[in-house]
Amino acid sequence: MATDERPKGPASYFPSIEKKYGKPIAHWLDCISQLKDMKHMEMVNWLKAEHGMGHGHANAIVAYYLAGKKK
Repeated sequence: MATDERPKGPASYFPSIEKKYGKPIAHWLDCISQLKDMKHMEMVNWLKAEHGMGHGHANAIVAYYLAGKKK
C-alpha cells in the first residue's frame, strides 16, 4: 500500500507560492516573523499589500507560521 506524501493543510499551497512569487517559503516565514504584534489577518493583509500576494497564499503562510509558534 502506497502512502500519500503530499502536504496537507496550509503547506499544500507552498509549491505554488514558491513558483508564483519566486522565493522559498523560508523567506516568507522570516518576513512575517518580524511582524511581532500583528494578528493573523493583519499579517495576511501586510503580505497582500507589501508583496502583492493573493489572499489564499498569504493566509496559508500565516496559518502555517502561527501553528508552528503554538508548538
